[in-house]
Amino acid sequence: MSNLVHIVCPECSAINRIPADRLSDDPQCGKCHQVVFSAHPVDLTARNFQQHMQRNDIPVLIDFWAPWCGPCKTMAPAFIQAAGQLEPAVRLAKLNTEAEQSIAGRFGIRSIPTLVLFQNGKELARQAGAMSTQAIAIILKAVWVKRQRL
Repeated sequence: MSNLVHIVCPECSAINRIPADRLSDDPQCGKCHQVVFSAHPVDLTARNFQQHMQRNDIPVLIDFWAPWCGPCKTMAPAFIQAAGQLEPAVRLAKLNTEAEQSIAGRFGIRSIPTLVLFQNGKELARQAGAMSTQAIAIILKAVWVKRQRL
């Protein structure tokens, strides 16, 4: 029997236990029956933020952005494309810093876009500025390889 991985549903925030070797098989949420990996970033709010941060066993990469930010708008398609390429190894999510100022403040977000990689609620890496899909993937892989060596 393979190891079970906890994955938070992007639709209903239910916690799903999925065999690690089945994450790429388009698993569905046991509660709402939507796909758990939709190749699209999860929209985080005050309501679902803690659940995604604390209960996902996979790393979570958050794009802290704002609707008025030109570089954020420029990077948005690349971030969506990265979600399609990097899931199910990493959960990509977006947090609107205008709507969720207290969360952005708690993490000291000073410029946007800022990408922050978390594992089990702990920050692993941070990068400010707009990036291409390829740059997002390269940074994630570099951080993950470095972390595996520690």
